[in-house]
Amino acid sequence: MPRSLGLSAYLAFARRLPSRRMAPSAPRPDDELLWLHCPDAVSARAVAHLGQRLAAQRPGLALLLTTSPGTKRPKDLPEALFWQECPSENPEDTRQFLDHWRPDAGLWIGPYLRPSLIDASARRGIPVTLFDTGELLLENRLWRLGPDPIRPTLGLFQSILASETDAISRLRKLIPETVHLYKSGPLLEECPALACNETDLEDISQALGGRPTWLAARLQRSELSPVLAAHRAMLRLSHRLLLIVVPADPADAEAFHTTCRESGWRVSNWDDGDFPDDKSRIILSGDPRELGLWYRVAPVTFLGTSLTPKQGGQNPLEPAALGSAVLYGPSIRNHLDAYSRLAEAGAARIVRDVDSLINALGQVLAPDIAARMAHAGWEIVSEGAEVSDQIIALLQETLDTSEANA
Repeated sequence: MPRSLGLSAYLAFARRLPSRRMAPSAPRPDDELLWLHCPDAVSARAVAHLGQRLAAQRPGLALLLTTSPGTKRPKDLPEALFWQECPSENPEDTRQFLDHWRPDAGLWIGPYLRPSLIDASARRGIPVTLFDTGELLLENRLWRLGPDPIRPTLGLFQSILASETDAISRLRKLIPETVHLYKSGPLLEECPALACNETDLEDISQALGGRPTWLAARLQRSELSPVLAAHRAMLRLSHRLLLIVVPADPADAEAFHTTCRESGWRVSNWDDGDFPDDKSRIILSGDPRELGLWYRVAPVTFLGTSLTPKQGGQNPLEPAALGSAVLYGPSIRNHLDAYSRLAEAGAARIVRDVDSLINALGQVLAPDIAARMAHAGWEIVSEGAEVSDQIIALLQETLDTSEANA
């Protein structure tokens, strides 16, 4: 296929770039491979979760995630997912990358385009879908001084999903009719609803008998003391209130149990098979795999790893997906976007110390407020799922076509 002047000039420039000769991060799996690209760690979790959902529906599908050159492997990625830095735009590097991985299809998350790699993929017949997140750019500003390579690069994608309302008309003027254009929404971080044992849920619900309950989940050791102080204060207002505690690290469960007992608390140790009775004030559960149960039981969750500096927070969509209102501390940089969306919707509230945690619990434990926050959280979770469903359906169709043509 002939190249435009802009793309030809860009590729001539790219050939003068030094080759990086990166070794592949792993052998290519024998299975069908979907290549996911996003520019940085901020969007990596959302893209990885989307890929996981697709892989769950398509047995044997392997996932490769690339991020821009110079980035490190993003945190909290699934172990089964392959990750590698994107190759440089030197055509020899793109050839080496594609020779090794040989993806069956790809999903490219904007706004930054890499025309050399996208051109090489198109010439190998690899169908790549672009998720447009706004104004499309080149990563190196110096490359923008020559003839425009962005417009011809857009024509190399099989499909484009536009996440902004005004992007449809803008893109339609730039791309040929052979490129499918779809209206979409923002690609948001997701969190699949955690499973639980239905028998345990029935048994614990019967044992609690409507008793007011709150959950402190994924706590660091430094957060246990303020949580216990808040619980003690709340018991003066609601003497039957029950606290469920789940440490962030299962290895801390014994230390948590010791601290609670030495502080005079009546503790039911769930891991030992203890069910709470009327005198129990705390349930301690050391296994994070039980969180699917506790999020369903507790209408309010304080999500730990957030109250002391430099901790980074945990994913708040986890409790929100199961109908639990969310309280959280200020150290949440690892999931800032998700917390912001929940807070703006009224599904989550920030607390900064023991006093603000007590005040928040005093309000949020009211059944009508907890229910309102839970509903708002569910709407946020559902919003992200709708966009993911659209992308997954499109990628399924692309992979099916690629498999049929192989």
